[in-house]
Amino acid sequence: MKLSDQQKFILFALGKCYQKCNQSLKAKMLEASISKSAFIEIVGKTQMAKKKERALYKNLESLEKAKLVLYENKNLKLSEKGQRIFEKINSKMHPYFNLLQIVESEDLLKLSPKARAVFRMG
Repeated sequence: MKLSDQQKFILFALGKCYQKCNQSLKAKMLEASISKSAFIEIVGKTQMAKKKERALYKNLESLEKAKLVLYENKNLKLSEKGQRIFEKINSKMHPYFNLLQIVESEDLLKLSPKARAVFRMG
């Protein structure tokens, strides 16, 4: 089954949410669990996706049918197949994220004496 861009995006968003949540819990030997409603609330409040609640539910359901997301004990979880696809998407996107971090953290004009700001007229 070929995934749509929306499905890939939701799968990626879920994987990144788990990565971020588990990052701080790892040292405490704990693991995060996210319910459907909590994930949808996170997506809505952070405006990760410009989708309505119902559309997000539908995307999650389609990911469940494709056996990429598991819904166990009222919590979402990436299946092994879903985890592999997430890692594949993440590895493709990682260079772009690194570039964004570098560009946003540095004052690029200060890095080279040849770069300069020019006043624009009109």
